[in-house]
Amino acid sequence: MIRDIPSERLIIVNIRNRNHKKNICLFLAGALTAISVFSAPLRVCAENIDETLALQQAKPIQTNEIPGWPTGPVVSANSAILIDAETGAILYAKDIHAREYPASTTKILTALIAVENCRMDEIVTFSYNAVHDVTPGGSHIAIDVGEELTMEQCLGGVLIASANEVSFAVAEHITGTSWQDFASIMNTRAQELGCVDSHFVNPNGLHDDDHYTSAYDLAMIGRAFFANELLCRFSSTNRLHIPPTDKQPDDIYAITSNEMLPGRNYPYQYLVGGKTGYTDPARSCLVSCAEKDGLRLICVVMHDYAPRQYQDTIALFDYGFANFQRINISQEETKYNIDNSNFFYSNNDIFGSSKPIMSLNVQDCITLPKTASFSETISRISYDQASEGQVAVIQYTYNGQFIGSASVDLATDMGVSYSFDEELVKQMPPPLTEEEEDKNVILINVVKVALWILGVAGGFIILTVLFALIRSYQLSRRRRPENRRSWRRKRRRRRRRWK
Repeated sequence: MIRDIPSERLIIVNIRNRNHKKNICLFLAGALTAISVFSAPLRVCAENIDETLALQQAKPIQTNEIPGWPTGPVVSANSAILIDAETGAILYAKDIHAREYPASTTKILTALIAVENCRMDEIVTFSYNAVHDVTPGGSHIAIDVGEELTMEQCLGGVLIASANEVSFAVAEHITGTSWQDFASIMNTRAQELGCVDSHFVNPNGLHDDDHYTSAYDLAMIGRAFFANELLCRFSSTNRLHIPPTDKQPDDIYAITSNEMLPGRNYPYQYLVGGKTGYTDPARSCLVSCAEKDGLRLICVVMHDYAPRQYQDTIALFDYGFANFQRINISQEETKYNIDNSNFFYSNNDIFGSSKPIMSLNVQDCITLPKTASFSETISRISYDQASEGQVAVIQYTYNGQFIGSASVDLATDMGVSYSFDEELVKQMPPPLTEEEEDKNVILINVVKVALWILGVAGGFIILTVLFALIRSYQLSRRRRPENRRSWRRKRRRRRRRWK
């Protein structure tokens, strides 16, 4: 039995109004694709697929082993992950650090780097290498050498049409040299985003044994990718249209291969965007983002079998939305609170400001199972992870699973010139152990301190008054003998006068 032809391998149909040269190229490309699909080495028996699927479905789900954690669905993907895009909490984990080939999901990193480094009106010129280094049968939009597109059109070609030659051209445009030099930029940016399992060698995911990543790493890249509104728009668009210009004379149309978009076979109403990928070694891969009731989730499935990549993704999204909630930390936390602090809020305070000098970030949240409460979480303070404008970062876990963090921020609009001594900051105490967590206090309870100061001041005043009374009494005693002697002298004088 021949396997189904994945949508990623279908030749992109372009409506052309040009000479026969391109029509011949398209025909040859289609013929090569057909040959590669139906050739004997690529035949996969149904029995082998079923056996592989059974093995992959039997793999353990790590998050199911967490006490009190909602039981996740069984998926066919060899590795899969579901995270909260905002908090970074991992809600579902199945062999998330396994080394996998990413195929065209690589292009989310290429597009992200392009948005971060280029204007959308920049002109990208297609070199000979960009056009001809594409493997026969791969996705393309048949751009010729010397043709030009804007960077915005290129992003559409990369994310909607999954065009490999466009990815090469974008990489060359950014490096100013060759697309091979783009790999170092990709690897550096991946590390900055928190990737720990990846090594990229090209911008489009064409197979190379040294080009690999993991479900975890793609989720980390996805957090930055889906935080960009323009990239979300491109990755949720069904149809690409590039009109002709004097530098690109073709009317180009292409349809995305993502079957989760509206009007397709597996539409998902909460979808924010996604990117598909397929090669024979990688099988079907999918990176997606969905949002419901303010909860935005990112799902990655790797080494799956079409169309199960869509079914698995939908099952994981439904699991996440049904079982988890996002909780604002500043509204629940009491252990690290500095509210009700008139000492800091007064217009006449010693800092000359009516604002608090530091507070918990009011935007930070944790992601908890709906069956759990905030009081069941454990927090740990870290001074090493604090960035500029922060005093510390509080990490939260639930039964050992990271669920989010909150920063303790310094006020940025106090209008004072005072700055803390760097040496004092460096000498801040180390994190407390778990045994000390219940006694953990990192911020001063200003109300108690103020009452303590008032008590000391009152005691000082009372002592001062008592001291004054005692001294006055002693002085009065010293003056009595002198007054008595004076009285006696006056009496003698009066007696002499009478005599």
